[in-house]
Amino acid sequence: MTGTVTKATLSPQRKRLVELMQGLNFGRIERLVVRDGEPVFDPPPQVLREFRPGGDNAGRPESRLDDFELKRDVLELLDHLESLGNATIQLIEVKHGLPFKALVEEAAA
Repeated sequence: MTGTVTKATLSPQRKRLVELMQGLNFGRIERLVVRDGEPVFDPPPQVLREFRPGGDNAGRPESRLDDFELKRDVLELLDHLESLGNATIQLIEVKHGLPFKALVEEAAA
């Protein structure tokens, strides 16, 4: 993805993934299916929310906005989904509403 990419320019599936990460804020998304480079929510991925006693456990403030410029971490994840084509992402670790790392299931060569 090149140039400025905003939430409003995303496909509905990609918007849903961004909103899921923002709402989660801290935690994990497990077993996310990707078809033709797009996240699929049927079957739904499992979501594990991290609860931090004494911490801010609410979603990101951006989650209430209809549009904003996407951070580099989100763009890199979306580019990676596109390059995967069809796959299952076993784990996306989310920190501060952004993808921190992902584990992708691949067949052995």
